[in-house]
Amino acid sequence: MAWYLRKTNPELEHYMRLSREWATPVTIGVFAIVSVTGILMFFHLNTGLNKVVHEWAGLVMVGGVALHVAVNWKAFLHYLVSGLLGRSIIGLGVIVLALSFLPLGGSRGGASPPVLAMDAITKAPIATVAPLTGKPVTQVMEDLAKAGITLASAYASIDSVAGGDRAKLGRAMAVLFRKNGG
Repeated sequence: MAWYLRKTNPELEHYMRLSREWATPVTIGVFAIVSVTGILMFFHLNTGLNKVVHEWAGLVMVGGVALHVAVNWKAFLHYLVSGLLGRSIIGLGVIVLALSFLPLGGSRGGASPPVLAMDAITKAPIATVAPLTGKPVTQVMEDLAKAGITLASAYASIDSVAGGDRAKLGRAMAVLFRKNGG
């Protein structure tokens, strides 16, 4: 194919060579970033900007891999057409991707435990939540009121006042579980 491109369109052949010169290094570089930050996140050792860098590098990786596949299209097709091992690995990847969209269970479509806990805390009466904070109910209600979240009684929930406003829910959680003096 390269000889055909050289004869018919030397600019395209030059573009493909340039793309190959930087598509592969970009793919390798972002793979290293995504791998290291992913391992750190898996073992809960990530700090600072690891998660943000992981997410953005993942997007760059998608572009790099797409360009890498485009530049190496003939070799990619070879794996799809002739090699059982190549087709099997690609097929397994597609199956794992499809399975990753299935919910793991639970009433909220497989919501994570922290999401379920936050949901339970914001929907429970503040009198039930206050003992979790280590503060008396009256103190919790005063702290929330100072943050602009006024509950009518100790039997009202944060969710009943926030009305689904995620910023207000987050502010309430911060007030509830802020350390004394913080």
